[in-house]
Amino acid sequence: MELDFERCYRAVDSRDQRFDGWFYTGVTSTGIYCRPSCPAMTPKRQNVRFFPSAAAAQGAGLRACRRCRPDAAPGSPQWDVRADVVGRAMRLIADGVVDRDGVPGLAARLGYTERHLHRMLHAELGAGPLALARAQRAQTARILVETTELGMAEIAFAAGFGSVRQFNDTVREVYAVTPSELRITRGGRPMVGGAGTISLRLAYRPPLHAAALLDFLALRALPGVEEVRDGTYRRGLRLPHGAGSVALTPADGHVAATLRLADLRDLAPAVARCRRLLDLDADPVAIDGTLAEDPALAAAVAAEPGVRLPHAVDGFEMAVRAITTQQISLLSAKTTLTHLLTATTPPSPVDQDEPGLRAFPGADEVLAAPDSAFRMPGARRETIRAVARAVAEGELDLESGGDREEAVRRLVALPGIGPWTAGYVAMRALGDPDVLLPTDLGVRRGAAALRLPDDPKTLNAYADRWRPWRSYAVIRLWRTA
Repeated sequence: MELDFERCYRAVDSRDQRFDGWFYTGVTSTGIYCRPSCPAMTPKRQNVRFFPSAAAAQGAGLRACRRCRPDAAPGSPQWDVRADVVGRAMRLIADGVVDRDGVPGLAARLGYTERHLHRMLHAELGAGPLALARAQRAQTARILVETTELGMAEIAFAAGFGSVRQFNDTVREVYAVTPSELRITRGGRPMVGGAGTISLRLAYRPPLHAAALLDFLALRALPGVEEVRDGTYRRGLRLPHGAGSVALTPADGHVAATLRLADLRDLAPAVARCRRLLDLDADPVAIDGTLAEDPALAAAVAAEPGVRLPHAVDGFEMAVRAITTQQISLLSAKTTLTHLLTATTPPSPVDQDEPGLRAFPGADEVLAAPDSAFRMPGARRETIRAVARAVAEGELDLESGGDREEAVRRLVALPGIGPWTAGYVAMRALGDPDVLLPTDLGVRRGAAALRLPDDPKTLNAYADRWRPWRSYAVIRLWRTA
């Protein structure tokens, strides 16, 4: 990745928070690397190097600044937007695939050799998949050290390290202190909750229209799985090593997250999925700037800056929701899905304070459910089962690291799935930022309210001016409707 020195230095000199996560500032005179908005004195030009990733900065022998915490910066928005191999790889690494399956597992998911994958990642990010995963393990370890009372050996393996020695060496290299010293620096802050409970802050690039996020999630909240109450969104999670739950509360400059995990090895994937759910790595200034160029949307953007595109923590869940919602209201769909929930065997909730919240059933559970669990037409029931079968057999990847074009192609090849359903899944499950749903009733009503063409064909042509952010235009049209 080419980083223009002058542009990067100006961002550092102005402490521009919008660039946090886009690149990292290495200061050779002090041996540290920072986020662009670090409040420390601006370093001299001759002492500065810019890196496209924290892993690249660590590879150059620099340690993380303990003042601005660069590892806690929002992720680069391009890794959510990009549909190419590097973008998919970054989403999979964030979800912990390297920790669970190693680099061979990551390469297999992407369909490339390990050597070619390493070459592509190193060319763009200055680091290979192992180094990128190691940087993430260091961040996970820091969170566990500072927010739990776990022993260091437990933290080492929960963070994904192969040994305690590897854990100690990495923490010393990245933070220039031992794990024990890192725990002391937390200042005696009391721990929240019991075993398996972790509280942390999820950073984002301002602005964030929190009310729009909570409104969207509350309208679609599925009883038993999620709820919005007192400004907090809660839901159950299905994670690689067990059950979990999360409470997310938007605040000034961050989202407060309280995670309850059955297995602490799931911390990194849980954080990554929560960030994606709330679209916290987006660049709202770039998105709003493009949409505001259309006079029809300019007033809405000015009135509500920072409207995000809520994604999904479970791609299969989103596909089932999309199929169920076809041609019926959201309220009717929730009733139908609630019946499906009660007909499947619920896993034990990890959050005993919220015993009613559980994860959405997986593909295997839905396949095993009797016909009576599906209160819907038979054809729609069989469509859901066809999707569940394809997911269970590995023929359909609906998670964030999946190939978007391939997933849409496989979806529309299944009986009962048309362009609207496939587009909705691509937008919310796969995170495609440039999906338009011109036949959607809410989109057409929103367009009519803004005096835009509401005929699907004409609206589709008109919406070219919103590229590459048509998914965000859909969210705004829904709010207008």
